[in-house]
Amino acid sequence: MLALVTGGNGFVGRALVALLLGRGDRVRVVGRNDYPELRALGAECFRLDLSTPEGGAALASAVRGVETVFHVAAKAGIWGTFDDFYRSNVTATQRVVRAAERAGVPKLVYTSSPSVAIGEDDLTGVDESTPYPERYLAPYPHTKSLAERYVLARSEIATTAIRPHLIWGPGDPHIFPRLLARARAGRLVQIGDGTNLVDITYVDNVADAHVRAANALNARSMLRGRAYFIGQERPVNLWQFINEVLAHAGLPPVRRRLGYPTALRLAGIAETIYSTLGLNREPPLTRLMVSQMARSHWFDHSAAERDFGYRPRVGIEEGLQRTFASR
Repeated sequence: MLALVTGGNGFVGRALVALLLGRGDRVRVVGRNDYPELRALGAECFRLDLSTPEGGAALASAVRGVETVFHVAAKAGIWGTFDDFYRSNVTATQRVVRAAERAGVPKLVYTSSPSVAIGEDDLTGVDESTPYPERYLAPYPHTKSLAERYVLARSEIATTAIRPHLIWGPGDPHIFPRLLARARAGRLVQIGDGTNLVDITYVDNVADAHVRAANALNARSMLRGRAYFIGQERPVNLWQFINEVLAHAGLPPVRRRLGYPTALRLAGIAETIYSTLGLNREPPLTRLMVSQMARSHWFDHSAAERDFGYRPRVGIEEGLQRTFASR
């Protein structure tokens, strides 16, 4: 297979590129920079910014002859302007899809997020029939939902979307580093009563799900036009898992606590102040952060297992061992 991976130098993108190359596939990567490490592995790299129209010719070259596009590139985060997220998550996605359609690419796998289904309430064991919420707590889930809906509505190319929750593993640039940095600075506080359950997903399992979905996707398959939740073998108690991560890093467990209503109120105040003053840096608390830390968000993965054989190849304990062995 000749595959194109957008965002191939990112956390999920690198795992996907490595898996594809390990299978003997040919891989092209699209990103903002040149990536010598990926070229050394055998990937062909195309340098362009998908959020701007200037790279149209390079994008057309990148998709030419491709059998599967994996659109992984996105702007993630809990703070920022809606316009910035829209350019990176919606406009860029539209460009990739349209270029793939013009080139006659038969299928595209979109890296989505369970946050597209998350509003202000707990989600416990729900499946993909869960509707998009009427209101989002931040631009990231809102723009990811707009992009997902655009992708899944296409008629000229077979598409599917993968929704992995809280991705972690060796090389994680987001979740574990933020947790450990806050813990070392004495700023990590348990939000809520500590009973919330969440899905987590080891990065190699995310890559495996993408490849399995691509293998099963075609013009007539049941995957076409559908999104799929994926995760580990079980949801975890978030704060017990965080304490386990801290223990692996040689740090003490979280002791301080903040009630959910208080945290949500403080987050709203912080967001208002930062927005009013036009501050570019992230507030110490945001509503999305509070929701992630205090609410239950776990999902039914049976559709992914049924439709393309997804099961987590790497379990939670093995994943933790691999993650901290690499540090």
